[in-house]
Amino acid sequence: MNGGAVRSDTATVQGVMAKTGICTVLAIAAGAVGYYYVAQNPTLTTVAFIGSLVVSLIAFFALMAKPALAIVVAPIYSITQGVVLGTLSALLGAMLASRGIEAAGGLALQAFIITGSLMTTMLALHTFGIIRAGPRFTSVLALVTMGLMVAMLVGWIVSLFGVSIPFLNLGSAFDGGQSAWIGLGLNAGILVLASLWLLVDLAQIDEAVAAGAPKSMEWFLAFGLIVTLAWVYLEALKLAFRIAAMFGDRK
Repeated sequence: MNGGAVRSDTATVQGVMAKTGICTVLAIAAGAVGYYYVAQNPTLTTVAFIGSLVVSLIAFFALMAKPALAIVVAPIYSITQGVVLGTLSALLGAMLASRGIEAAGGLALQAFIITGSLMTTMLALHTFGIIRAGPRFTSVLALVTMGLMVAMLVGWIVSLFGVSIPFLNLGSAFDGGQSAWIGLGLNAGILVLASLWLLVDLAQIDEAVAAGAPKSMEWFLAFGLIVTLAWVYLEALKLAFRIAAMFGDRK
């Protein structure tokens, strides 16, 4: 009786994964809706993208300030982030189509398969103890990520003054040459970086469960996984776009 009560009041790995599954389904459904409506009405692109992105950021910072809100914020974030990514998928697909390039199965499906494959791989690496996301691993990953964010910020700032960094621009993939290859390699590297954060999320879940974290923490831990998975999908989408732009069949 007591043992059962303890189990029902504390977080479990299965509980976190179940809630992550719920958030994933919400994100996919919202992404499909966003993709469909933007594909049918391109004029909605800006409104859908900016509106959903703003709501996503508000939800993210609200949860960082008060984790207890996760049971409400995590689903909201999943839905709005799904719309953002679905809209972006439609936009990039339209860019390819305008140049007569066809991505096999569509960019969204390719990105989804890549994301699922990487999640499965990282889960296997974590489960079998092949890679453990300890404090040193996390510190190095955080340092590299911080460096990437600074570099991206600098690139964005100089672009405001008319200075273009070709390999950071997705459009450079259409032109081929050195810039396209550098962009492709950089994109692949960032995708690997994002995927490695999944190991950190999985380690945090194990630590929280081992420490007897309350059941409500399952939503917060699921939120962490969804944030990382959204980043992985974004980078997978960009990678699929670059590959299609560089090597795809042209009509």
